[in-house]
Amino acid sequence: MEDLSVLDLQNLRHLIGGYETSHKKMMDYASGASDPQIQQFFQKSAQTAMQNKQQLMQFLQ
Repeated sequence: MEDLSVLDLQNLRHLIGGYETSHKKMMDYASGASDPQIQQFFQKSAQTAMQNKQQLMQFLQ
């Protein structure tokens, strides 16, 4: 892989932070949901956000 520019790194940092925020919010929404289907939806969304974050972080290794 070619070297990342400063702008690329800033964009990755921004995306990673966004996925981290989404993960935390979805977990909070899941814990507050009383309907099991809604709770499952938010848990799945949180898991997807974490997976996306981890994939993006691989670019920084």
